[in-house]
Amino acid sequence: MTATDPALTSLAQSWCALSLLHGKIESRIERALQSRHNLSAREFSLLDVLSRQHSGTGGHLQMKQVADAVVLSQSATTRLVTRLEDRGLLTRYLCDTDRRGIYTDVTEAGLTLLNEARPTNDIALRAALDEAAENPELAPLVRTVEALKIPA
Repeated sequence: MTATDPALTSLAQSWCALSLLHGKIESRIERALQSRHNLSAREFSLLDVLSRQHSGTGGHLQMKQVADAVVLSQSATTRLVTRLEDRGLLTRYLCDTDRRGIYTDVTEAGLTLLNEARPTNDIALRAALDEAAENPELAPLVRTVEALKIPA
């Protein structure tokens, strides 16, 4: 492949379209969550991921798993956890079986905020996808996203 290869140009254009769609969605969700709940999209995502943990075997996520789930580095995730802990939305405690391990759980206040913010997130996502569907370059990506059947 060369820099002028039509396939590469098409691939690059497709990547730009996907990046544009992601940016539009994230921006819409960010504005909605910030204005209504004083919550960033990353904070919402972190609360959402951590709220899905359970007490059974393997039910708590390690920080690397959390970082991967919210698409941040481990250090950025740790800073985000600290900010939400300072707001009383998360709590950290030592693992019973491995004193080196630290678990993070969502507090009642965090669950309340997450449940209040979830409809805002969903409405903003739907609005962003509807708007993007009107753009001929983004419409195929919107249809693909809508057709995905990923379990919650």
